Amino acid sequence: MITRGNIWILLATALLLLAGYNKGKAVISFNASVAETSANRVQPLHLLEDTVKVKDYFEVMDDIVHRYDSLLSYPVSEHLIIRNNPWVIDSLAATDYYHLKERGITNLDPKELPIFRPGQHLVIPDSAAADSLNRLFKQTYLDLNIPEFKLRVRQGERTVYEFPVRVGRDERKYLAMAGRVMDLRTRSGEGTIVRHIKNPVFINPVNNHVYHVTRRDDGTVTRLPNIPWLEPEINGVRYGQLIHPTTNIETLGKAYSNGCIGTSEAAAWYLYYYAPPGTRIVIRYDLEIVDENGRTTRLQNVYSR
Repeated sequence: MITRGNIWILLATALLLLAGYNKGKAVISFNASVAETSANRVQPLHLLEDTVKVKDYFEVMDDIVHRYDSLLSYPVSEHLIIRNNPWVIDSLAATDYYHLKERGITNLDPKELPIFRPGQHLVIPDSAAADSLNRLFKQTYLDLNIPEFKLRVRQGERTVYEFPVRVGRDERKYLAMAGRVMDLRTRSGEGTIVRHIKNPVFINPVNNHVYHVTRRDDGTVTRLPNIPWLEPEINGVRYGQLIHPTTNIETLGKAYSNGCIGTSEAAAWYLYYYAPPGTRIVIRYDLEIVDENGRTTRLQNVYSR
C-alpha cells in the first residue's frame, strides 16, 4: 500500500539522483529518518555539507528554496524554512558585534562569520507545518511606540519579542540624499512592511556618501554587516524611514536618527524573519503606558506634542 511515508522516500530517492549540487555550496540530501513524525507526517531533512558564511547565506537559501519549491506540491519560502528551524535565527543573531564582544571576541568583518557548518541540517516544513506558520504570519504585527523607544513583535495579544530602538530626531535638517530640508521625526500611523532590502547600500543621508566601514561604540572600526532592512509604508506613503540595524547600540533608547528606526544587529534578524512583506505595522505616539501590574507611567514627550 502506498502511504505518505512511502511517497517521501520516493521523493528522497529522486532528489538524490537529481541534486547535482556543486562543491562549495550546501548539498541537498534526504535523510530517511524523520525530523517530526506522526501517523501521517514526515518532514524531510536538508543536509548541509559545507561551511556557509554570512556573505553567502542568502545565495544558498535562494537555491534551497528554489529546489524545494519546484519539487513540493505546496509553496515554500525562505521565511517558512527558517521559521521551521529557529536555531538558524539564533545563529544569525549571535553574529551581533556586541554579543561577540561580550564573549571576548572582536570581529572585524561580520560577513565572514559562519552560519552553517558541515553535518547540520534544515527541517523542511511539510504542508501542515507550512500552513501553521502561515497562520502565525497572518497573526503577527509590529508595534512601535515612539516615546517608549520600544518595538514589539506581537501575535494577537501576545508579545513575542520586545526590542529597544532609536527613532528620528526632533529637528529639521538638510539631507543631501533628499536634496531638501527634511523633518527628521519618525512618522506615526499604520501600514505594512512592503519590502525587504537584503543587500543594503550604506549611504550617509547628510552628505549622500556611500560608506563601507563603521566605528563601533568601543572605537573599533569594522566592516558593515549584511543584515536585511525592512521598508514600511505608513498611511499609504513610503517615507523612507527604514527599520534597520545600527552599529552603535549606545544610541538605542534615544531620538538620534535621521528618521529611520534603528535596532541592534541581533534584533534586526528576528524582525526580518518574523515580519515578511505584508506584515502589518503600527507606529504609535502614546505618552502614557500601563505595565503588567496596572501601573501607569508618563513618558518623556520627545517630540513636544
